[in-house]
Amino acid sequence: MRSKRVWSRSALALAATLRCNEGLRPTPVATSCPAGFVGVCGTITYHGQLPDSLKDSTAAVFLIAYHTFPTAPESLFHFQPTIPTVVPVGGPPYFYTLPLPSGRYEWVLAVWEKKSHESLSPANADSLLREAGFYADGADTTARGSGIVTVTGGATDAIDFVIDFGNMRRICAFFPPCPQ
Repeated sequence: MRSKRVWSRSALALAATLRCNEGLRPTPVATSCPAGFVGVCGTITYHGQLPDSLKDSTAAVFLIAYHTFPTAPESLFHFQPTIPTVVPVGGPPYFYTLPLPSGRYEWVLAVWEKKSHESLSPANADSLLREAGFYADGADTTARGSGIVTVTGGATDAIDFVIDFGNMRRICAFFPPCPQ
């Protein structure tokens, strides 16, 4: 009788081990665009943390892209996708997906938005938005980089960049002069 119990326990342990299928291992983090996805994907790395002074005033951090680099505050509102992708405000590197129609994009960036009771408009964009990070070609050291991204009916992978809350830039930095 005892050997039957030992055999039963061994069989149960073996079945449980096989059934787990490595269930105690961590779930792998995505590192490339999902099959069938159209847009850009990559990893956001955070440099530093969101300062305490901004925690209560942060509405969101989101990702957007522009076919052409905006030339005036009014052109800030011609971004893709029409509903921006919201991302965390810090933590470990974050894999993102940004759905975009096929095309050429001159600026893929993260935008910090301040909480406000006002509706966002070209008139108040400089007070409510900050560029928090953007994709750039590593060889280009200009203020906006030449991070041109092309989406051709599928996924464009490895569009990686850094969000640095300690080095956010006002929108007017791209459309000088900045009001005082």
